[in-house]
Amino acid sequence: MHLSTKLLIAILITFQACVGVDALVRPREGEAERAVLLHFGVARLATAQKLRTVQNNTIISPEFPKADLTFGPDFHYIGGQQVNLYGMADAEQHLFVKESHNGVIDAFYWVQFEHRVPSDTHTYNYPADHTTDIGGLNFVYDAKSWPDYAVMQMEDPQSDGAAISHLAEKNNMKFPQRAARIRMFHLPTPDRRTELMIIYGEVLPEDSAVPLRKEGVDLMKESSAYAQKLLENLKSQLTIRTK
Repeated sequence: MHLSTKLLIAILITFQACVGVDALVRPREGEAERAVLLHFGVARLATAQKLRTVQNNTIISPEFPKADLTFGPDFHYIGGQQVNLYGMADAEQHLFVKESHNGVIDAFYWVQFEHRVPSDTHTYNYPADHTTDIGGLNFVYDAKSWPDYAVMQMEDPQSDGAAISHLAEKNNMKFPQRAARIRMFHLPTPDRRTELMIIYGEVLPEDSAVPLRKEGVDLMKESSAYAQKLLENLKSQLTIRTK
């Protein structure tokens, strides 16, 4: 590692500690865009804990939040796992997919229960520019599109995007290239150190007019009608019942 890189890392870490944002573990610009600042390699397995139970396409969550998340019959559950993200947060991931041909996922729900480890003092902070309610839970959300979502997910081998891609690969599936997704966050605790993330994504046909760029397109700004369609599609196959 060159001296200039070390200096940049020190400045970024100091800045994050001062402002209390979530820039290292949860940037706002895409699942695979988390900066590799603290560790290198692949996302590590988290400390072994029991995964939430999944029955009849329903994730039964006993806490954070205490709710049942049920997905429509068009989607099937392929599995769950736990990973550690940069030594800063532990995440429990679940994946429901609608598979098309050749193992390419046509649409998916990626559900992630995440919390900061005790040694990390940061909190989750997201702009509340766009909000919605599902089953009494409030979410903030954004929507983006990419010309190669599968490649973007793998750009950072430590990211949650890479981890969920490996889970798909274990089941002989892969994420699509041309794709759009809507990403939602719910913060169930007052200390903002725990979050529920739900991502719904779908493949874009070759003749789609939805704009695409390698760095991702903010659909809330450039294609608001399609962003609204993504939100409606997400809600059409997801039911949340709080307990």
